[in-house]
Amino acid sequence: MLQRYCLRALLIVLVDLMQVVASAANRPNIVLIIADDLGYGDVSCYGATKVKTPNLDRLAGQGIRFTDAHSTSGTCTPSRYSMLTGEYAWRKKGTGILPGDAALIIDPKRATLPSVLKSAGYNTGAVGKWHLGLGDGKLDWNTEIKPSPNEIGFDYSFIIPATVDRVPCVFVENHRVVGLDAKDPITVSYQYKVGDEPTGKENPDLLR
Repeated sequence: MLQRYCLRALLIVLVDLMQVVASAANRPNIVLIIADDLGYGDVSCYGATKVKTPNLDRLAGQGIRFTDAHSTSGTCTPSRYSMLTGEYAWRKKGTGILPGDAALIIDPKRATLPSVLKSAGYNTGAVGKWHLGLGDGKLDWNTEIKPSPNEIGFDYSFIIPATVDRVPCVFVENHRVVGLDAKDPITVSYQYKVGDEPTGKENPDLLR
């Protein structure tokens, strides 16, 4: 009798899982691209004539093309924060353009766009520029970096931490710097000088 109930319970669980998988398979793929300094007329499917963007045009042709959009900010960090959390960045202190060693400004406990998608059965990933901070304020680039995009709802991440003009200029895959060499550790400071190389501020005569 116990075996019969266990088998029935197992079958119910399997049927439920199959329904979830089937419903997830019927959902469309979602590719969300956010780009700095890209205007409405900078891709050819929106009217650009001097620049051709065939790959973006194909995505637009196979998906949904929006013609009325608004941003909460004209800069990177606050617009990304608002998009992922649904909260106006100006309502939360510390959401301005971040330095390269800033802590993660999105609370891992709050609902985010990727976490909502995960709860709906999607696999989620973030690739490219991040610029929303990493770690808890005591960031060591030579060890495991947490929290990261993976803690706010992304199953996978391959990111540039901030911008290409803010050190360290590295790729971070999930929780670790790609190609990290233990014999050549990364040292970063936005408060004091690292090493003994001359700087433009100290040696303006060396600038050209």
